[in-house]
Parts: sequence; C-alpha cells; structure tokens
Amino acid sequence: MEVISLRRTILAVFLCLLLLMPAAFAGPNPVTVTPEPKPAAQIPVVRPEPAAGKQELPLKQEITNIRWATHEDALTGQSKLRLVLDVSGPVRVEAEAEAAPTPRLVVNIKGAIPGKVKDELSFGGKIADRVELVATGLDSSRLIVDVPLMLEDNDYRVFTLPSDPKFNRPFRVVVDVNKKVPPVDYKFSPGLKNKVIAIDPGHGGSDPGAIGLGKTQEKVITLAVAKQVQALLEKAGAKVLMTRQDDRDVFGPNATAVEELKARTSIANNKKADVFVSIHINSFTNSAAGGTATYYYQKTPYDMLLAQNLQSALLEAGGLQDRGANPANFYVIKRTIMPAALVELAFISNPEEEKLLNTPQFQQKMAQGIVQGLNRFFTQAAKLGGER
Repeated sequence: MEVISLRRTILAVFLCLLLLMPAAFAGPNPVTVTPEPKPAAQIPVVRPEPAAGKQELPLKQEITNIRWATHEDALTGQSKLRLVLDVSGPVRVEAEAEAAPTPRLVVNIKGAIPGKVKDELSFGGKIADRVELVATGLDSSRLIVDVPLMLEDNDYRVFTLPSDPKFNRPFRVVVDVNKKVPPVDYKFSPGLKNKVIAIDPGHGGSDPGAIGLGKTQEKVITLAVAKQVQALLEKAGAKVLMTRQDDRDVFGPNATAVEELKARTSIANNKKADVFVSIHINSFTNSAAGGTATYYYQKTPYDMLLAQNLQSALLEAGGLQDRGANPANFYVIKRTIMPAALVELAFISNPEEEKLLNTPQFQQKMAQGIVQGLNRFFTQAAKLGGER
C-alpha cells in the first residue's frame, strides 16, 4: 500500500510540473505570439484654414521704402505717376477711388505696417497733390493718394510683384496713377452775359420724385424754380438750355433710369454748355431733417468751386440749415463734361419746408440764389483760369 501511495504522489508531482512548465515540453522551436502594444491616445491639432482663394500671410511685414517716378507712355503720350513700396514680405492690397473729403485713391495694404519710411510726399499737383502712408492696425497700412480730379477705374492700377533674390529685389506694391485730363480746357470770364447754362429740373413725367406729407411732388417744384432761374439768367444775357420745359420724361416713355439721365446730360454736352445745374428737393424718413445741400463730382478743376458758390448763395437766399457742399457720384454731375452741380433746395419730407417750397416767394428766393451763385462762380473761375 505504501508503494502504491508513493507512486501516486510521484505522479501528482510530475503532473503539476507539466502544467507549470508547458514550454519545456511543447516540442522543438516553440512560437510565442506577443500582441502589439496600442499607441498612446493622440490629441488632434486643428489649424485654421486660409480663406478661399487667399494666401495665408505672416503678420507684421514692414514697408521699408517708397519710391516714385513720373513718365509718359510711349504709345499714348499719357503721363503717369508710379509709386513703388518695398515690403519685407508678401501682403494683400485693395484699392478704391474716393470722392470725400477730396478726390483720392486709397490703397489698403493688409499684412504690413510702415517701417522707417517717409510717411508723406508732396507733388506738383499735375497727377497727384500728396501721398500719405498711415498705419491702420497692428498689421495693416493705408496709402492715400490725393489727386486733383476724380479717378475712374481705368485711371489707376494697383498690383504686387514677388521678391526676386537673384536681382536683390524685395516684395513690391506698385501703384500707377494716370494724369487725369479735363475734357475741355476751361477759361472763364466774369459775369453771366453770353454764358451757355444748362438747367435741369429734376424728375418729371412718369417720375414724380419725392412726395411730401402734403402730397407735394418734387417734379412740380423743381420745374417752377427752374423756369424762374431761366428768366433771370436770360435777363442777364445768358443763353439757357432747359432739359425740360414742362412735365415730361426727357428721353421719352418707357425709358430706363440711365437712358433718362443720359438724355439730360446729352443736352448740355452736345450744346457745349459752360456749366450744368440740376435742381432737386431732398427727402428723408425723419421728418425733422431739413436744410439745403449742394453736390458735385470733381471731374474738372471747377466742379467744387461751382457747388460752393451755389451753396453759399442759396443759404443766404433761403435761410435754411447748411448741409454743405459735398462730393457725390450722381450720374448727371459725373457724366456732364462741364463743371456741374446738383442742388437740393430743401426737404419735402419736412412739413415746414414743404409749405415753404409751395410758396412763390420761396421759389423766387431760391431761383435768385442759384443765379447769384452762378454769377459769383464765373467771377472766381475767371481769376483762376482767365477768359474763355
């Protein structure tokens, strides 16, 4: 029995060893498969996407130099001012011609601030009067080019040039401004006699213009005042071109807005008028708004002068609030080739001024103001440009 018990003990030990040490009895060349460790969790990095179509630029480049030169185009003979701004790296530029406070070209430079450069340049006034460079933020600048006459889209060009290490040239912003030539060389003489003056009563026919709370129509008042201006000017010896003599569309029925306005400017342009004055009445949503204003588009050296003289004379005549002589982009003052102004006599939306506009006395006063302003204009213009 003891032998059997001993054998059983030895067998149990052997089985335990076999279970605890499988590798030793698994046969030759055992293969152990070890699972790959899992990668540590990654935190995603989100980078801002650049705006569509725009290159992402580094901030705070510097404008390191401003150079300029004038030259004449070999083919057209047109004079041109070229401004070149050296920049330490790429930038974006946007340009726009503005009317206020004076005619100017504004170039916004995004991505650069002025370095140690001269921030103002003066010119002779033939192409530009003055150039100023100012910082407009932590990473932007503005180049302001004051010009004597309003610029159209084809009068200027703004572009950039990449750096060129081979020739040691930095990134550049280039601004080309063409010399703006007035369509006519005006030389005025004093007085109203023998002047050709175009008077444009605003609206008419199918277009009533603004309508007051008392149902007064702008087209009625502008025609009444224009006829009195005509009578006063003719009495002074001027020739008057009226764009309309009665309540009608100048171009004709079913005209587009541009066709109607072009018909009015064509009357003045074709007859070579000395000046053009468009008569209007203002309106606003707030009935408390009131006063007299005059507008101009500086396409000749005399547009602003004409507007200023008309405005001051109308204020003396009507005694209303001074709303200024202001630049504007109105078609009839932009597309006439001679000095032009658009007057807003009063506010038809203001009940008190609407009543005034309906009185013959006020209409006569404003007509006299227009004529007086024209007379002053020719006197001052004669001093600037001599006789015509």
